[in-house]
Amino acid sequence: MAELARDLDLDDDLYDDEDTQKDKYLTFHVNGEDYGIDIAFVTEIIGIQKITEVPDMPIFIKGVINLRGKVIPVMDVRLRFNMEERAYDERTCIIVVDIDGTAVGLVVDEVREVADIPEAQVEPPPQTGKGQSSRYLKGMGKLGDEVKILLNAEKLLYDEELEKLEALEEA
Repeated sequence: MAELARDLDLDDDLYDDEDTQKDKYLTFHVNGEDYGIDIAFVTEIIGIQKITEVPDMPIFIKGVINLRGKVIPVMDVRLRFNMEERAYDERTCIIVVDIDGTAVGLVVDEVREVADIPEAQVEPPPQTGKGQSSRYLKGMGKLGDEVKILLNAEKLLYDEELEKLEALEEA
């Protein structure tokens, strides 16, 4: 995993200067599509590991992991987006993000790269009905002839879900 982080330019310099984070997205693959999340939210990338199930959690919260002595809740992005569940393999990764001070692991099919997607190359998300777009989407990033679905990390969880995870993390 250290090699993966090194390959993706996830080094200390990236976190020292906010300007170096601007327009940078960690891209990953889920269910045949490419997604991106603002690099400012990403704290680390780890390989899949044993997840301890916790009762009374939403279906997309797979459980918790012990990451260097800290309990981290883990969300399966496929299940969060109502996609078909899939068995984890050697390419499956957990992207640890910080959402409002709470560390959350996002299970994705495969991590790709850190991509530079300037704001001018980001279009608003498509409308899903009644003038609304999906709450999870920040926009659609154009990278060459590809489109990356950019996620709004702060909206991946509802307030009550975030509160449940905060309580879990403190337990």
